[in-house]
Amino acid sequence: MARILALHAHPDDVEWLAAGTLALLSRDGHAVTIATATAGEGGSAEHDPQQTGRIRQAEAAAAAALIGADYFCLGFPDLGVFNDDPSRRAVTELIRSLAPDIVITASPVDYHPDHEAISQLARDACFAAPVANYRTGPAPATPAIPHLYFMDPVGGRDRAGARVLRDFGVDVGETFALKQAMLARHESQAAWVRKQHGIADHLADMERWTRRVGRDLGVELAEGFRQYRHEPYPKTPRLQDLLGEAVLSA
Repeated sequence: MARILALHAHPDDVEWLAAGTLALLSRDGHAVTIATATAGEGGSAEHDPQQTGRIRQAEAAAAAALIGADYFCLGFPDLGVFNDDPSRRAVTELIRSLAPDIVITASPVDYHPDHEAISQLARDACFAAPVANYRTGPAPATPAIPHLYFMDPVGGRDRAGARVLRDFGVDVGETFALKQAMLARHESQAAWVRKQHGIADHLADMERWTRRVGRDLGVELAEGFRQYRHEPYPKTPRLQDLLGEAVLSA
């Protein structure tokens, strides 16, 4: 059994970009934790920040439970995620406490500053987790740097509109219904995404994106990833090996 941490900025980010893959991993007996940097308290025009954060964390926990995953929120402010030392120590402590074999996080380039910041924090915390003299909290240093992967950016492009290439994809046809159900648990976001992003139906928009990735990779429905292999991060294809025949060449 492998331990997988999927870490993104806001509740519903992981569901949009990687839930089908996480459902495959959970189905095969691996331990999955979904974590967010923030409670997404900015994501409402109807409720105040505190109430919005409570609603969105409850939605995220309900979504994670559909695949038997745990949910954790780091409690950073929405639109206030930065790659600074206190935040890096908090993410490092999370990684140490979970001791994941694999961390899957946001793309380092994306449309949202919180997405980019949590990606950098996850990358740096993976490096820091085994450094015993980098003190964080009660969790002990990990034995090694976990394997690190990036999800696609939203829409597959950076802020300038340039396409971001993926290393590989995952066929999520078998688990797409679960992916839909997980995103549907984020009921509060239907109105917010309509107002802020001009997207009339966020479930349909997610399906369009997942089908587009599938077309890129020769299947009906897929999710895309990149592996970070810079020194001294692990270079072996741990996630790909776990997913087996579901892996698609980019």
